[in-house]
Amino acid sequence: MFDHIGIKTKDLDASVRFYTAALAGLKYELCSHDTSGAGFGPKNAPALWLYAAPADEPISSTHVAFQAASRAAVDAFHKQGLKSGGHDNGAPGLRTDYAPNYYAAFLIDPDGNNVEAVCYV
Repeated sequence: MFDHIGIKTKDLDASVRFYTAALAGLKYELCSHDTSGAGFGPKNAPALWLYAAPADEPISSTHVAFQAASRAAVDAFHKQGLKSGGHDNGAPGLRTDYAPNYYAAFLIDPDGNNVEAVCYV
């Protein structure tokens, strides 16, 4: 359904460090980066864009869920995200209230966004 999504950030460098680490286990990488923003996705196909917000511009938080290929990838997302500035918002595990095989982990990124990795295996 979506081609790409954009999120504003107050600290682009902190967000780039966080997403580079958290998304590595999901096989997403930093595809583009300059002073105005950064793009992440499969090699040469950025789909998550981070935009540097002016200091006086308020930003709002959002929820983004990344599809993971395995539970191990969800676990790596959570572990590496915590090491790179993210805050725990739900450890890896089954969320059977969502679906019988919904395995996910949740982190709060440096700007307060709720980011998730999920797989259905």
